[in-house]
Amino acid sequence: MPTSTPASASATEPGAALAGLSPGARPRPGLARLWRSRYTIAGLGILGTLIVLAVFADQIAPYGPNRMRPTERLQPPSAAHPFGTDDLGRDILSRAVYGARLTLTIGAIVVPLSLLLGVPLGVAAGYYPRLDSPIMRIVDGLMAFPAVLFAITLMAALGPSVLNVIIALSVAYAPSAARLARGSTLTVQAMAYVEAARALGVPDRRLIARHVLPNIFAPLLVLASFTFAVSVLTEAILSFLGAGAPPSVPSWGTMVAEGRNYIEAAPWLMFFPGCCIAIVVMGLNLLGDGLRDLLNPRLRGFARGGLS
Repeated sequence: MPTSTPASASATEPGAALAGLSPGARPRPGLARLWRSRYTIAGLGILGTLIVLAVFADQIAPYGPNRMRPTERLQPPSAAHPFGTDDLGRDILSRAVYGARLTLTIGAIVVPLSLLLGVPLGVAAGYYPRLDSPIMRIVDGLMAFPAVLFAITLMAALGPSVLNVIIALSVAYAPSAARLARGSTLTVQAMAYVEAARALGVPDRRLIARHVLPNIFAPLLVLASFTFAVSVLTEAILSFLGAGAPPSVPSWGTMVAEGRNYIEAAPWLMFFPGCCIAIVVMGLNLLGDGLRDLLNPRLRGFARGGLS
């Protein structure tokens, strides 16, 4: 006699085959998928290294960031100075390590502040049709200017300081958060469960807090990682142009700017801080790609580099 196949087993086999799993195997939880994504692991590793360098800069750096020894100026990389020294005899490795502290500080503040400025505007524009046009026209006007040019304009008005850099970058990247929040809110509020909650008389404040915001969290999390990356890059650009942090604060962009006059005689002045910028930006973009693939329901189980 032919044996009958249980309905539950036959129902799970197509899904298991689609996810690349053996029949009867349960899909891996989100944390397991996270650790199987090579892109995400690489991004987390670079971000973790940046955090360690920033927090323990005093213990890791072999010298003080502003310690000058003119007799050791423009020395090439050696055992005493692995990254060499600059035109004032300062150790490049020490300044690069302390530059990670500035990078992490700016990114860690700019990301939540830009979301805090942009997300309420985007949610209000997406949820209340009467507010959509006036809010988004202002956002479109701000986004008409490149973020770097907008930040430079704000820095010219505010003056060079770390606090002003944070303010300028937060305002420059808030429109992107507002636009993404608006689009996600428009999608979520058209869902059946939101319409049902509205029909039952659930207040708008509670509906937004319990149904809208939790369901737009995933794309905002991905945006946060990319905002971190572009904040690092924009801060380096501002410092390179002399409109960022003051010269007394170690910054990778300032180090690149100071080394351009010695690019032929001492190329390490630009090479090592430039590598720091490139590695951190690449790591944050890899983290953003991994989070995007992980949090996208259409791509679950197929995260880049996630399946062996």
